[in-house]
Amino acid sequence: MSFQQGLSGLNASSKNLEVIGNNVANANTIGAKSSRAEFGDMYATAIGTTSIGIGVNLQAVTQQFTQGNITTTDNPLDLAINGTGFFEVSNGSQTLYTRNGQFQADKDGFLTTNAGLKLVGYPASKDGTIQPGAAVPLQLPTGGVDPNPTSKVTIEMNLDSRKAKTLPTTTPQIDFSDAKSYNDATSVTVFDAKGQDVALTYYFQKSATDTWNVYATANGSSVSVDGSGNPLPITTIDFPSNGGTPTAPLGSVPFDIPSTTNAAGATTLPITAVALNVTGATQFGSGFGVTSVAQDGYAAGQLTGVTVENSGIVMATYSNGQSKPAGQLELASFRNPQGLSPLGGNLWARSYASGDPTVGAPGSGNIGALQAGALEESNTDLTSELVNMITAQRVYQANAQTIKTQDQVLQTLVNLR
Repeated sequence: MSFQQGLSGLNASSKNLEVIGNNVANANTIGAKSSRAEFGDMYATAIGTTSIGIGVNLQAVTQQFTQGNITTTDNPLDLAINGTGFFEVSNGSQTLYTRNGQFQADKDGFLTTNAGLKLVGYPASKDGTIQPGAAVPLQLPTGGVDPNPTSKVTIEMNLDSRKAKTLPTTTPQIDFSDAKSYNDATSVTVFDAKGQDVALTYYFQKSATDTWNVYATANGSSVSVDGSGNPLPITTIDFPSNGGTPTAPLGSVPFDIPSTTNAAGATTLPITAVALNVTGATQFGSGFGVTSVAQDGYAAGQLTGVTVENSGIVMATYSNGQSKPAGQLELASFRNPQGLSPLGGNLWARSYASGDPTVGAPGSGNIGALQAGALEESNTDLTSELVNMITAQRVYQANAQTIKTQDQVLQTLVNLR
């Protein structure tokens, strides 16, 4: 008599129940991957005899790297991978891999897991240029962004061709306090080298049928004056007879902004060679309207938040409205992810069976896309696992029954007289 088959069946069913139990236990673990027990039959063979199986053995417990459901969150540092790939994290001496995208910034600005492992990727230079190459732990900038003085202003507008000329014959030819000496005006805030704001106002004065003078004041003072201190236009716009794109000026017109005192009482620095571009202006028979006023300067700013784009670029946003890249995530994919060695804590390590990783930015090559503000749930299917559990339980009972039957047969033999 042999109890081998039943005993091996009991062991196999017990292992299967352990695998199922582990899957169920991690049904709410972010980024967890379910496993499957895989079995093989066993035979003892001999020449000239008919082989009867001697049971079953557990060949492998394979990880199932199918996609889990993606759930959105309100945390910008929650990340999910849709497709193949793993986040790379470092413990200082070894690179490990995870699908758990629950990251946060530590006291030094590094993006870390709950266990303190640092997310790695490509760093960015001070001006925000991504520097691909060797991946390093990503660290958010701790300082603010330096101010940038205004160097160009662009205005797109329509000047009403129906308005009458306002050019006085007296000197000065414009009085900024008298709206009858000009037709229309618009303002924009520009910045000096210290990031101090300057209120720049443009005045448009029709001097001929298709010609307009453009004056400007900085904090109420004319930016261009003659020897007597009378305001001078910084440029003159000439339109064709159909009121379309100006015939002059054809490009940007440089002008200087002198030192002034702004609304906060601060003395601003001079801003030289500010390029004014009005090539987007028109002169049609409709009301005055400014459709766009843009300038490239900004004040100093402090870090206010971080967002991650689908390309993996980590964008730092500042209090002055500016933003720039602080780095870019690197993801890794494997030819045989089932060969990865599970370490616990939602981590895997590469092995000989998994092969070397293929690394790159999210969405490149065969690497999956990244979704910020979202997490990948466990891929455990609870319904399927509970059905498997019932099946494994019945198989365990059936194997126990074979041992009981073998015992009864053996008892019969022992009781022979």
